[in-house]
Amino acid sequence: MKINWRNPENYTMLADYYEFTMANGYLESGMADKIAYFDMFFRSIPDGGGFAIMAGVEQLINYLQNLKFTDEDIEFFRSKKIFGEDFLEYLRNFKFECDVWAVREGTPIFPQEPIITVRGPVIQAQMIETMVLLTINHQSLIATKANRIVRAAQGRSVMEFGSRRAQGSEAAILGARAAFIGGAVGTANTIVDRDFGVPALGTMAHSWVQLYPSEYEAFKVYAETYPSDCTLLIDTYNTIQEGLPNAIKVFNEVILPKGFRPKGVRIDSGDLSYLTKRARVILDEAGFPDVKIVASGGLDEHVILNLITQGAKIDSFGVGERLITASSQPVFGGVYKLTTVEEDGELVPKIKISENVEKITTPCFKQVYRFFDKDTDMAIADLVTLHDEAEPDGTPYEIFHPVHIWKRKTITNYYVKRLQEPIFVKGECVYESPKIRAIRDYCKSETDKLWEEVKRFENPHIYIVDLSKDLWEVKNNLLAEHK
Repeated sequence: MKINWRNPENYTMLADYYEFTMANGYLESGMADKIAYFDMFFRSIPDGGGFAIMAGVEQLINYLQNLKFTDEDIEFFRSKKIFGEDFLEYLRNFKFECDVWAVREGTPIFPQEPIITVRGPVIQAQMIETMVLLTINHQSLIATKANRIVRAAQGRSVMEFGSRRAQGSEAAILGARAAFIGGAVGTANTIVDRDFGVPALGTMAHSWVQLYPSEYEAFKVYAETYPSDCTLLIDTYNTIQEGLPNAIKVFNEVILPKGFRPKGVRIDSGDLSYLTKRARVILDEAGFPDVKIVASGGLDEHVILNLITQGAKIDSFGVGERLITASSQPVFGGVYKLTTVEEDGELVPKIKISENVEKITTPCFKQVYRFFDKDTDMAIADLVTLHDEAEPDGTPYEIFHPVHIWKRKTITNYYVKRLQEPIFVKGECVYESPKIRAIRDYCKSETDKLWEEVKRFENPHIYIVDLSKDLWEVKNNLLAEHK
């Protein structure tokens, strides 16, 4: 089956089976139309980082707009012999009716704050759990990893090279999209250029060089084919003794006579620090100080930081499997939890309690704000409030640690930004996803507003996510009821 990423296939059945058994149970018990509120949030930042990056909202919108059950779907449920005919008829006439709020793609996000909120009939709000989590978890994970790698590169460009190592075609495609949001300049994945406008980048493989009688001939043919955009892979045999001299010879004999300048050389193996330093000297002495050196092969943020510390002469990095799989911690860990139900027009808060403190949820229908310093435009803290609380208005505002409540701070000279935006109202999409480059630019501008202490790789400063006094009291009272 061909997947068109601009108009994706129907993923309605991509759900945990219990979402459908519960939906059938809600209908049979008369609970289907009860209005429920669910939050998606995450508990910890991958790789021990200081923040994560929100991504995947566009794909979540596509999924919700395509919700429908086919005749084949309904016959499948009938064959299980546990679903009532009323439920099957409900599926046949299914129409999405929920309200959905989301944090904008590219926004830095932090643990324990709602990044997606869904309000609607519980039969529907429960049914979409798996895809909400799958969509946001995956792309947020890869965008976060890409952002770490890009920051490690310290201004040098990073290209996503991991398609062939991703866990399946969708992970390769949407992972490349997320990597671009996180700051990568492009991808090796051609379909992502076609469907999302992420620049496709790449030159040659070692097989190109091996196919020709000599490395020089391989380089010559390639240069004759692409004289205006020629980057040569020089580590197939001996990088310094053969690859680089052959590249320089082709630059002089083919590229320059055609009126162009060569673009670069790529090294994919070996001691990248030593090889790039030697290559830089040789290229400069040969009259090619403008030729870029690209490094690839087993890179991540830690390797890149080490290479830069060692003085490696690398202009850009191609990062593959450790980016596209986020192999150092390949789980984002977002969860989707019930927070509120409506009873006779009143909002009734719900809480999940656990002996594991980090698994205790924050009840209520909520709103999230970010405080920014008026003078520096830097982010100060996030505040989670009840949905109908007044927005902080610039007057001094005291925040406190939700657990260690004696830790308090008064914020002054600030402005606030509401983080969640409505994307669906009563099942109708009211949000237009920005273009991918706008999302990427927004991600950079927002991460630039985080203090360097939050962005450091080792023991980052813990960014404050506070609960308002009213919300904290509701949570504390519910905890006290269940002692």
